[in-house]
Amino acid sequence: MTVETIVQSLASGLLMGLLYGLIAVGLALIFGLMDVTNFAHGEFLMIAMYASFFLFTFFAIDPLLSAPLVAAAMFVFGAVIYLLVVRFAMRAKANAGMVQIFTTFGLAIVMRGLAQLFFTPDYRSIPQSWLGGKTISVAGIFLPEPQLVGALVSIAAFAGLYFFIHRTDFGRALEATREDPGAVALVGIDKNRVFAFGWGLGAALVGLAGAIMAVFFYIYPDVGASFALIAYVTVALGGFGSVFGAFAGGIIVGLVEAVTALMLPPSLKSVGIYAVYLLVVFIRPRGLFGSM
Repeated sequence: MTVETIVQSLASGLLMGLLYGLIAVGLALIFGLMDVTNFAHGEFLMIAMYASFFLFTFFAIDPLLSAPLVAAAMFVFGAVIYLLVVRFAMRAKANAGMVQIFTTFGLAIVMRGLAQLFFTPDYRSIPQSWLGGKTISVAGIFLPEPQLVGALVSIAAFAGLYFFIHRTDFGRALEATREDPGAVALVGIDKNRVFAFGWGLGAALVGLAGAIMAVFFYIYPDVGASFALIAYVTVALGGFGSVFGAFAGGIIVGLVEAVTALMLPPSLKSVGIYAVYLLVVFIRPRGLFGSM
């Protein structure tokens, strides 16, 4: 094992870690806003990847160009899911937490089943894209262009999200609703509108990640499951409800995954991720940057 190999692996892990953070931040945002864990989060990613695939297949729109369109469509999809499904689950008088869990878990099963029905279980991919299969060399380190662009998009998305939450009126309404949903109604803020916007924003962010990942990852109905597990670990590691925690947690997960792959067979690269997660849970149960 040479220094070049280690640096190459860490660089690849950093790029994937930033993408993991982008996948996870929508989950963290929704949990922080409503104390609801979206167990259909992986299926949101899957839908976004299929959307990019079909836009390329039928309209020859490169995933890089279709990413904003997919994010906008996913925003609408996420808001509609809240208004038609989650909103009613939150009204449960007894065992509200379990009702919300089973609602989003059931939604995930339905979405996955419909994807298998309409799209078939076949693996699909985007054969030719602007970034597909290309690499760039930086000081002798080869960086895949899709992951590099994805990392840059992730950084830009986190910067935009930070600005939105802390520098806009609607962002402050999100924060206020997060702190006390009951009190915001007294000042004229419609919490259902804020919650719908939060679900839409969370879905848009994972949609953005899905559009980028469609360039270099196979697309099939179960693709969201593995990334959903990584997203849950990322959010728990960084701290539930913490946007910055999702960003930092994604980077940590990516680097740990890369280091583990150097020491163990590639099929066991997830072992390091879950080992670090368990260690953090024992030492700091609320996560590295959580305040719960």
